Amino acid sequence: MNTHTQMQTPTYRKTAIAVGVLYVIATAASLLSTVLTGGALDAPDYLTRVAAQGDQMITGALLLIAGGLSVVLIAALLFPVLRRYGEGIALGYFGVRILEAVTLLVTVVSLLLLVSVSREYVRVGAGTPAAAHLGSSGALLQALNQWAFPLNPIVFGLGGLLLYVLLYRSRLVPRWLSAWGLAGVVSVFAYGLLRMYGGGSMVLAVPIGVQEMVLAGWLIAKGFSMPETRRVTERRSGAPALRPAGSRP
Repeated sequence: MNTHTQMQTPTYRKTAIAVGVLYVIATAASLLSTVLTGGALDAPDYLTRVAAQGDQMITGALLLIAGGLSVVLIAALLFPVLRRYGEGIALGYFGVRILEAVTLLVTVVSLLLLVSVSREYVRVGAGTPAAAHLGSSGALLQALNQWAFPLNPIVFGLGGLLLYVLLYRSRLVPRWLSAWGLAGVVSVFAYGLLRMYGGGSMVLAVPIGVQEMVLAGWLIAKGFSMPETRRVTERRSGAPALRPAGSRP
């Protein structure tokens, strides 16, 4: 009877592998995009630099699109797993990750428009009236990009808080990994908030970056620890499991 129950219980093994791979893709896309676009955007003559590195900027924007799609797919794949332990929180996590993707999309649009404006700026030549108008447009797009940047870790932090609360309660992954995630999302949320006020350091984003790669590796190698697979261990320890919503004792 117990063997039949375990066979009928979904383990979501393929889901765990897919989520782990998507975490790696999202992180790699974000880091590569920053490397490709950061230097030009931070330069005093950013319009000239962006024009010269237009293809590089476009590649960075495409990487951000890949990252945005990855975070939405992560939430979509996790939803049927997480809803068993708290449907409202799982749905909230899904919604926040969509909002996170929107912040990335805003960054993408600002980058691509900056490429167009910068190329036109170089074409008309600096010092002309047209260049002055284009410079104002470029400054506006630069400001949009700079404000979207700190919004992303703030929204990410909110979504991460929902995720790791559920993971900690359900023990789908080891609790030490969930606790690390909770500390990491608080840190990255603080980074985004401080960045909006002109402070903050990228060091605050390091803990969650490392944690997500460890989480990705865990999901790919071991998958989720579903309650049924922990039955023997919990009987020995006497620790009660958090049952999926609607299940019977």
